[in-house]
Amino acid sequence: QVQLVESGGGLVQPGGSLRLSCAASRSIYSFNAMRWYRQAPGKQRELVASITMVASITSGAITNYADSVKGRFTISGDNAKNTVSLQMNSLKPEDTAVYYCNARDWVRGSWIDYWGQGTQVTVSS
Repeated sequence: QVQLVESGGGLVQPGGSLRLSCAASRSIYSFNAMRWYRQAPGKQRELVASITMVASITSGAITNYADSVKGRFTISGDNAKNTVSLQMNSLKPEDTAVYYCNARDWVRGSWIDYWGQGTQVTVSS
């Protein structure tokens, strides 16, 4: 069973920064992709950023971002630590949400999603 443990949430003022981390119980290269989602009160869970580790390319990974966070958030992976991080800069009140780490795997012909427990991010003055 895969385990994902998030850390790094908290309270920050608008314009501030936070760094979230997601520690996986096995190599992040073993997953099809790892993603950060968020869910604000009364809203649906939305995809924030994703990363697929690819050793054969120069950058080492393929990343994608929601339009709302492009230029402000950066997702990265550290395989030595089995960790994916989300650096969040220039935070806005609308970034307030519970952030969830997700890992997707292909197991015996089916996609399997693993989830962390979530970490609260609150952006407020």
